[in-house]
Amino acid sequence: MSDAENPTPDPVPALTWREGGIPVSTRFDDPYFSLNGGLDETRHVFLAGNDLPARLRPGFHVAELGFGTGLNLLALAAATEAPIRFTSFEAFPMTGADLARAHAAFPGLAQLAEALRAGITAGRGRFQVGQIEAEVIHGDARETLRAWDGRADAWFLDGFSPARNPEMWGAPLMAEVARHTAPKGTFATYTAAGHVRRALTEAGFAVERRQGFAGKRHMSVGWLA
Repeated sequence: MSDAENPTPDPVPALTWREGGIPVSTRFDDPYFSLNGGLDETRHVFLAGNDLPARLRPGFHVAELGFGTGLNLLALAAATEAPIRFTSFEAFPMTGADLARAHAAFPGLAQLAEALRAGITAGRGRFQVGQIEAEVIHGDARETLRAWDGRADAWFLDGFSPARNPEMWGAPLMAEVARHTAPKGTFATYTAAGHVRRALTEAGFAVERRQGFAGKRHMSVGWLA
C-alpha cells in the first residue's frame, strides 16, 4: 500500500511482523492485508468488487493505489486467462526479502510470487506475472498518477486506512483516479468512509456500499457515471 504522507519516498517501509507472516506498517500501525485472510479479502473486495474475472479480456487494464506486498496482483494473475495489464502506484516499495516473507503465507501462489519478486528485484519497471504485464510506479501517488498517461478499466483502491493515511484518499487524488478511468470503468475498495465515498462521487463515480469482508459491515464499489 502507498504512503503519500511524505512526497520523498523512503527506500524501504518500516515493518513489524505478526504471527502468520503478516507485515504491519509501523508508520500507520496498519497491516498490509487482512488478519482474517488476505487472499480471501482480495478476492472479495477487489476482484468481486470490480466484477472480475468476468470482465477480463485481452488488453484490459487494472490500476491500483498501493502495491504493498503485491497480493492483489498475484490474486488477479491467478484469476485471469486473458493477457491484461496492471499498473500500481507505490511510495514505499518493500524489499525482495520482505516480499518473500509475506508471500510465504500464500503457498498456492508461489510460482506467480516468484515471478513477481524477480521482476521487482530486477528493477526493469515492467515485468510479467502469469498473463499480466505489470508495472509498479514508485513515488507519491498524488504526483505520479497526475503524470501518468494511462487509463484503467478497473481500480483497486488499497491505500492504508483513511483514518491513518488521509492524503491517500483526498478529493484531489480521487479526481485523478476518475480522470484516469476508461468509460464505464469501475473501482472497488475495502473502506466505506463517508468522506471517501463523497470524494469519489464528486469525482464522477456512481458509488454504492456492499457487504464488507470478514464481518466488516461495508465496503465501497462504483463505476464512472
